[in-house]
Amino acid sequence: MVNISVFLVMCILLIILPGPDTAIATKNTLTISRKGGLQTILGSCCGLLIHTCAAVIGLSAIIVKSAYIFAVLKYVGAVYLCYLGIKTLWTLRTQSPVVQDEASIEHKYSQQSCFKQGFLTNVTNPKVAVFFLTFLPQFVDGNSGAFFPFLIMGLIYTALTMLWFIFYVYLLDRISAFMKKPSTKAVIEGLTGAILIAFGIKLALEKAH
Repeated sequence: MVNISVFLVMCILLIILPGPDTAIATKNTLTISRKGGLQTILGSCCGLLIHTCAAVIGLSAIIVKSAYIFAVLKYVGAVYLCYLGIKTLWTLRTQSPVVQDEASIEHKYSQQSCFKQGFLTNVTNPKVAVFFLTFLPQFVDGNSGAFFPFLIMGLIYTALTMLWFIFYVYLLDRISAFMKKPSTKAVIEGLTGAILIAFGIKLALEKAH
């Protein structure tokens, strides 16, 4: 690996830039609980590990070069993001004014789906594969093998992502008294739903290079 300090700085800047993973983590932390947000993070990071393995074995290169595979993953990810956004907006529209008990069956079911939401949002996003393929090689010495450098950088990026989102979820949870006010929550859920749909549409319009 070369320019490790530059790599770390770039990773941090890219991780804190809001994206679909941030939107899902925000929604699940505020609408469910801190535990729901942490489960979402775990799912997202498991998706990153799969992308890391794909980059290591060369699958990312295949995805980028194959317009068909790229399109399939792109549309699956876009549809899923739009589904989550529409579901969030629909829940906001049909939400009962009565505050539900956090121990209810519906609440528990929602918590159990957080990992899946985070995982699918990340793993079905071909832009992550493109990112790994175009970003990581910049920090590998072309005269040496890329297997272990790719693996190490992917693990570092995943670990930094985990640390950032844990801090982010705990911060949201600390200010949840304000964030969970009916008026604040309605605005946040509405914006989150719209952002998820926007990310889904943007992803669907992405073209393979």
